[in-house]
Amino acid sequence: MPEPPPPDDFAGKLIILASEGRPIPQAATKFAGRMAEKAGAEVHVLSIARIWGTSFGLPNPGLLPNKREMRERHESVAGAITLLKRRNIAASGQVTGTRNAAKRIVAEARHRGADAIVMAADPPQHWFISGMIWSQEPQRVRRLASIPVYLVVDSKQTG
Repeated sequence: MPEPPPPDDFAGKLIILASEGRPIPQAATKFAGRMAEKAGAEVHVLSIARIWGTSFGLPNPGLLPNKREMRERHESVAGAITLLKRRNIAASGQVTGTRNAAKRIVAEARHRGADAIVMAADPPQHWFISGMIWSQEPQRVRRLASIPVYLVVDSKQTG
């Protein structure tokens, strides 16, 4: 997975600020905001509410996100949009449910014609275990996407 070009060189018109389910940190929102300000781009905030699977091949209400989880995702998206709009950046947002967050984020970026994706991420793990860890979803997005994916790694977790 190649590193994306420097964020200062970004010249696109739409950035997807995505989350695979974790709260969207201010660092990622500010990073996307700086890119959008320099390029005059719009930011679409996307948060995934995880669906845990099916039961006997049918959707099961017990495996869907509950009201608390959905409220947390909506509050996270609203907070990011508020922060971006305070900086006079055009912003929109949505919460969607899926079992495969990486695939859904890439599909949404393709559907909207996005030029870059920004995500908060944990430090990368060894390839053998990273496929089994939900927190490595941003790295999977980077592998799947055909556009640059900027991963904002939390400095508290690296040191």
